[in-house]
Amino acid sequence: MADDLTFWMGKHAAALPADRQYARNHMWGQRQASGRWRFGFTSYAIRLMKDVYFLSWAVDAGDPVRLMQEIGHIETSKAESSLFSPLAGTLEAFNAALLNDPSLINVDGYGEGWLFEIAAPEASALMDPAAYHAFLEAGWENTQRMLKGKVNEE
Repeated sequence: MADDLTFWMGKHAAALPADRQYARNHMWGQRQASGRWRFGFTSYAIRLMKDVYFLSWAVDAGDPVRLMQEIGHIETSKAESSLFSPLAGTLEAFNAALLNDPSLINVDGYGEGWLFEIAAPEASALMDPAAYHAFLEAGWENTQRMLKGKVNEE
């Protein structure tokens, strides 16, 4: 089995566990014994979002979803954002505990802070940890400029 990776966000470490796959929208996916994919936010995303205050879903368990279909909304200390499906398939389950206490995302993002499960016939849209690390590296300079409010400066 491959080793876990770490992406350094300045002095902050973003863990990339080797037992997961990763989506371009900064979610991790892990195949469950049931065959479903369980998804949550990566530590990279959690670090950028800061505290999660509110989470709502625009679809119901059992609904079919398309790749990158809007499926919900999240409110954090940094922004309000739409959430998009990282795979096409059937959204099978939500983590109901998050509706009462979304802080679980910040406290245990790779465990109890998982978001939802999707039954998907294929998962080619996901990346292995090394590919996701490279994806983060390729965009890190732009992310830093955006965070510093310098997106339009060259």
